[in-house]
Amino acid sequence: MFIAGFRKNLRALIESSMLIAIGFILSYFTLFKMPQGGSVTPLSMLPILMIGLRHGLKFGLSGGFVYACLQMLQEFWPPPSGTAAAYIAVVLLDYVIAFTVLGLSGLFRGRQYGIVYAAPMCVLLRFLCHFVSGIVVWSAYAGETAAWVYSLSYNGSYMGIELTFTTIIGLGLCRTAPVLFRTPDKHGAD
Repeated sequence: MFIAGFRKNLRALIESSMLIAIGFILSYFTLFKMPQGGSVTPLSMLPILMIGLRHGLKFGLSGGFVYACLQMLQEFWPPPSGTAAAYIAVVLLDYVIAFTVLGLSGLFRGRQYGIVYAAPMCVLLRFLCHFVSGIVVWSAYAGETAAWVYSLSYNGSYMGIELTFTTIIGLGLCRTAPVLFRTPDKHGAD
């Protein structure tokens, strides 16, 4: 019993690590970058969503957190005000929480076409983190525009594209290669 549980967790850990690495590599392929952070990196979120879909909430949230830390290391955008509170808000809202919520895809583990539900929910939650950050931290760039309008249009412009890519390609992969989204069975074989 112990060995079977160890093998299952080891497999989940190895797969999660590989999916995080794939997502991180994909995040370097950008279609365009926004001037104050944020970019369209098609499919970089899909491997993180797959962690939760394959291995559940615990591994999904853990994978999302590790991915968040890597995103901070890759390209950290300091807040315009430079205060400690602003830095904390950026770290939490634009990185840690924003990418960790991708692991909530684990709520749809084992569901056929779970990606269709997971992608919109998780990407919307990530968008909400950036939206709040846009109001709280980045509103200095809003000019005469209301902070919430600025944040909605700024963050919505790239997150909408990310959502579209992730959902459409995820659904296509789910149909053509369903084993990628399937929960491994108790013997470790798909």
